[in-house]
Amino acid sequence: MIASGPAFRLLPRLDEENGFFWTGGADGLLRFQRCTACRRYVHPPGPVCPYCLDGDLVPEAVSGRGLVHSFTVNHQEWIPGSEPYAIGLVTIVEQDDVRLTTNLVGFEAGDLRIGAEVRVVFEHRDDVWLPLFERVPS
Repeated sequence: MIASGPAFRLLPRLDEENGFFWTGGADGLLRFQRCTACRRYVHPPGPVCPYCLDGDLVPEAVSGRGLVHSFTVNHQEWIPGSEPYAIGLVTIVEQDDVRLTTNLVGFEAGDLRIGAEVRVVFEHRDDVWLPLFERVPS
């Protein structure tokens, strides 16, 4: 099995603009900014919508489901004793141009596939909940 990720992680700095994203896992919800004018999701968080330039963006929960758009498996032992881990680019099902770079967890070695259905799970570290994605059981 591919490990869940590196034993050591650099954690993001929370601020007013991104706090909703990094703390959403506390209640099990993946949230992105959504423009109230054009209704498109925006990621990474920003002050204005890149599609219509409106400044009214609000955090909104999504289903937490996605598809693996691309991936790589890191076998380099950067930290002594670390196991291989998968880094994926995941597209959310609500809007295919919203993508997250994240860890893919719970896959057997050789089972990772582009187009695989995944769902969010959260890893709690300090004051953040890191969104990771696991395989949707068939």
